[in-house]
Amino acid sequence: MISRRTLLRGAGAGALMVAVPIPALAVEGLVPNVFVRLDDAGRITATVPKPDSGQGVRTVVALMVAEELAVEVGDVTLEQAPGDSAKYGSQSVSNSTSVRQLSTPIRTAAATARCLLVTAAAQRWRVPVSECTAKDGAVRHPRRGRLPYRALVRAAAALDPATVPVTLIPQDQWRLLGKTRAGRVDARTISTGRVKYGIDSRPAGGLVAVVARPPWIGAVPDTIDDSATRAIPGVVDVITLAAPADGQGGVAVLARSTYQALKARDTLKITWRGGTPAADSRAWLADLHAALPAQSPITGLQRTFEMPLLAHAPMEPMNATAHVRPDGATIWVPTQDPGRIQTLVAQQLGLPATAVRVEAAASGGAFGRRIETDQVQEAVACSRRVGVPVQVLWTRADDMRHDSYRPMSVHRLTAEIGQDGLPVRRAHEVVTWPLTVLPIFSNPALIKASGDHFPYAVPGEVTVTVRPAPLRTGFWRSVYSGQFAYAEENFLSEIGRRAGLDQVALRRTLLPATSRLRNVLDTVADRAGWSRPPAPGTARGVACLEEYGSAIAVIAVADPAARRVLRVHAAVDVGVALHPSGVRAQVEGCVSDALSTVLGAQITVRDGHVAESSFGDFTWARIDQSPDVDVTIVPSDAPLGGLGELAYPPAAAAISAALAGDTPVTGMPIGTDVG
Repeated sequence: MISRRTLLRGAGAGALMVAVPIPALAVEGLVPNVFVRLDDAGRITATVPKPDSGQGVRTVVALMVAEELAVEVGDVTLEQAPGDSAKYGSQSVSNSTSVRQLSTPIRTAAATARCLLVTAAAQRWRVPVSECTAKDGAVRHPRRGRLPYRALVRAAAALDPATVPVTLIPQDQWRLLGKTRAGRVDARTISTGRVKYGIDSRPAGGLVAVVARPPWIGAVPDTIDDSATRAIPGVVDVITLAAPADGQGGVAVLARSTYQALKARDTLKITWRGGTPAADSRAWLADLHAALPAQSPITGLQRTFEMPLLAHAPMEPMNATAHVRPDGATIWVPTQDPGRIQTLVAQQLGLPATAVRVEAAASGGAFGRRIETDQVQEAVACSRRVGVPVQVLWTRADDMRHDSYRPMSVHRLTAEIGQDGLPVRRAHEVVTWPLTVLPIFSNPALIKASGDHFPYAVPGEVTVTVRPAPLRTGFWRSVYSGQFAYAEENFLSEIGRRAGLDQVALRRTLLPATSRLRNVLDTVADRAGWSRPPAPGTARGVACLEEYGSAIAVIAVADPAARRVLRVHAAVDVGVALHPSGVRAQVEGCVSDALSTVLGAQITVRDGHVAESSFGDFTWARIDQSPDVDVTIVPSDAPLGGLGELAYPPAAAAISAALAGDTPVTGMPIGTDVG
């Protein structure tokens, strides 16, 4: 049974808050809380408080509500919540927390509605509540018969939720949660092109803005000649945007169509000043190397790893639409945190938060980039100037060359090796940059806590040196963990190869017998047929990670000569997998990112600007390069864990080790100079 105090606490510290349940007016249907409501006809609507950027949060919400209300998923209509942290609590999609934070509040919200309906039926029948059950959208009693929800809505709405005991459906009685047959609720609308993404938001009478952005890092406009630009048909205005108040800065061209705006932008004559026109990422890499301590605190086998800049490159480029009025503003944007945008736009305009409405549109990928707000600030500045809706649209080149990149880093690892070939002491020295989008990540201790999740029984020391970032850096799927784990697992693999040790046995030896990691490692080794020798011409790589409250082990099988990954096996323990097909999809997505970054994707800077401008030179893996991916879900009694970023670090490490074969891995991508 869940108490009212538990309901109000939500999912725990820092998690989603649950609004105080209050009796709802009968004319409104049954509205026991902010997440679930039933109208007088018994139709169920669930409000999804967090945006969906591909992680499937809408599907999990629908499954939880349908499970607790004893209906089918198709009986639940989903409604995306606007930005309103005061009402819905944290709406941030970050750190693989969405499902973890939503599980208790959403299930409890739906269970509250069910218990109110069951109580109303019991009172009407004058029977004990314990004799009544909910099933298929109705309350049933063995002697009294069946009452559909629509017949009970008004009576249930008259009850005080605080007086009705709330119980969740026990796991052993689940019909939908944890079942492999449950697919994405939006699969059909996505595949048929009916989903409305942020880029589709174009209010009537609105304009399109594209921004002429600095030709080199840190430059600002000096002189602007827009006379030819303003003469182009369809052009409405040309606006100078000042960073950071108006986003990243530049010169915005506002026109009545995307074509007109892009054509007009090309006619701007701008001179630029400031910044670093000679910036070069090769020099930045050398600076990181130079910042390594003079010598390691221990002696032994040593290897240095280099990690490149990476762009987020979501399939839907950055965009935001704003309509600023004297009394308020409406924002349409694909975002990872609509509540934060509401707060920041209110501050930008000097308005109360309640005067700003943020519509969280569907997002064509995010990977950490859409936690930021620069595109929204640009749209707000433009709309404020002209008084009509304005959509700021980034091109793919804009997106690639003006991102907030995953920082470069250099890792020097040293290990003392015992007579049995096992490491007995380790040192991991890291030199990297902070995340400029969140200054707190200039703290070396925080970077270490974010990145260092070394799970093996090898004592040692990890040190982090932070150098000033020469360009914008931000959150990228798995943040610092992807770099730390990549270096650590590849170094451990090299130690094993040098000693002639079996890679799985090596890791098992260094993991506690009761470790969740050891359990998933055993599972994936069995699934991948590790005990059998690899096929001729193939090589295998292994890596593990425990983070976000979950554990995963990955084995990759590759043909190094053909530079091709054949198969990737993963075993993952997320506690209870509420949506198994969603778990598999997240692992598959991480494998795709891992394959891409190991094979060649990186951002380089030459002559002050990012050289890459599209998927033509930021070489993301193509379909014909994709391996078979086999995901085994390992159940456990651990608390619900996170998943969205979990598989990237070990997948990248296992793939690189398999592709390298007997050649030591020294960085990412493999076989290519970094920087």
